[in-house]
Amino acid sequence: MAATGTEEQGGKAFYVTTPIYYVNDAPHLGHAYTTVAGDVLSRWHRQRGEKVWFLTGTDEHGQKIMRTADAHGVSPQEWCDKLVEEAWKPLWEHLNIANDDFIRTTEKRHTDRVQEFVQDLYDKDEIYKGGYEGPYCVGCEEYKLPGDLIDAPEPAEDGSAVKLCAIHKKPVEILKEENYFFKLSAYGPKLLELYENDPGFIQPESARNEVVNFVKQGLQDLSISRSTFDWGVPVPWDEKHVIYVWVDALLNYATAVGYGANQEKFEATFPADVHLVGKDILRFHAIIWPAMLMAQGLPVPGRVAANGWLMVGGEKMSKSNLTGIKPQDLTSHFGVDAYRWYFLRAIAFGQDGSFSWEDFSARYTSELANDYGNLASRVAAMVGKYFGGTLPEATASGDAEQAVRDGLAAAVTAADRRIGEELDFAGGIAAVFDFVKQVNGYLTEQEPWKVAKDDSAEGRARLATILYTASEALRAVAVLLNPVMPDTSQKLWESLGAAESLGALADQRVQDAGEWGRLRPGATVTKGAVLFPRLEEKPAA
Repeated sequence: MAATGTEEQGGKAFYVTTPIYYVNDAPHLGHAYTTVAGDVLSRWHRQRGEKVWFLTGTDEHGQKIMRTADAHGVSPQEWCDKLVEEAWKPLWEHLNIANDDFIRTTEKRHTDRVQEFVQDLYDKDEIYKGGYEGPYCVGCEEYKLPGDLIDAPEPAEDGSAVKLCAIHKKPVEILKEENYFFKLSAYGPKLLELYENDPGFIQPESARNEVVNFVKQGLQDLSISRSTFDWGVPVPWDEKHVIYVWVDALLNYATAVGYGANQEKFEATFPADVHLVGKDILRFHAIIWPAMLMAQGLPVPGRVAANGWLMVGGEKMSKSNLTGIKPQDLTSHFGVDAYRWYFLRAIAFGQDGSFSWEDFSARYTSELANDYGNLASRVAAMVGKYFGGTLPEATASGDAEQAVRDGLAAAVTAADRRIGEELDFAGGIAAVFDFVKQVNGYLTEQEPWKVAKDDSAEGRARLATILYTASEALRAVAVLLNPVMPDTSQKLWESLGAAESLGALADQRVQDAGEWGRLRPGATVTKGAVLFPRLEEKPAA
């Protein structure tokens, strides 16, 4: 889906990336979680008025793709084409993901530049030929160290221990190859210096500590080619080898924004300000990727932010352990906006989190339907009933209204800092919903339905002030929640008649949402459809 609301202006773009996802199967909730987070972060910065570039895509080379395609009786390219066009792109469109580009690693704009990058490293003597033998996980596309393995419950027939990948819980294979190696070990000191000088380079702190400790133990040189299969980008000086899929994949963050092809675009975008990744691929992004960039004399990213795993029954959600759940199973019941909201509201980004249908239902009913949706419906209904649908002017403000204004200012500051800077989506959304609760409390205390019985001028002025205050508060809420729930925010914006005087919702600045009095009296307020309808019974499994 094309991005909207970006202002054309000079300077470097705020560049956000998701991982490029492996297309061995259809996307599940874990993939969607990271992508929605990237979309919300991108939309938030767009709504600050910044120039933004949001990239996602698919990783389509490697042994796992080749084996999956072979098992389905098609070529790897046919398998990738089918999955991307029938599963991945449609899901991102369904979830209202406003990415600026979608990169596929089988595209010529990528593969040509990958070969050029690796050739440059080879010419600089950063790559050499050698042999390697060790345990290899096809699922991770990675050679494993002893500490990365666990014992299987049952030994092999000869009584020896069977070693499993700790992530995929599947046996590793012992591979012996003659490969080309990148001198990763030489970059350990430089990486530790990076981590020391920029403590926020890796988030959260637990992830940073893991990486620092790993690098301090000493890095091994990285095998950057494979010769036992051919589904990959050929090594340009030795086409009996293909480039290691992770070297190929990481370079998408450069090739997609013009590396080696459009220098002006590249300099206006690269490096990424935020790489959003799953914690299982943290080392690739926080160790190998910056080392590759250092070797090439390119700037390193601003931040690598690792989200935790979504858990179902205590197991990481992935196709390989059969806990994958289709996002459409949830959006068909709760709606797309509620889906986008729930995972970022319920799970602290960077931590593992458990999903349950019951928790989603409870939060939907309590926070979305009862607190937020009901507030919007009540306010619009009372403006319609008592003022004929015309927003009245506030002329009798007092301490109660000042408290609402102060609460809004605090919510805007907290949400902008937490979402825009700290990637604390749960905290930022909570700040907005705490304000929604405050506005509900304000109405409960002021009792406009009782004030409406007073036909005096003072009574009418007081009623007008109460309803203007609640409407203006909702105007700000629509702005603050637009990056999270764009469809319902747009419906609320239209219900409040805000577009008549303020223009498009996408043009409202989140950091200015707390400026009181932007909604103009005289606007037409209409009671539209319920923002969050009552849930039907949970569908049968």
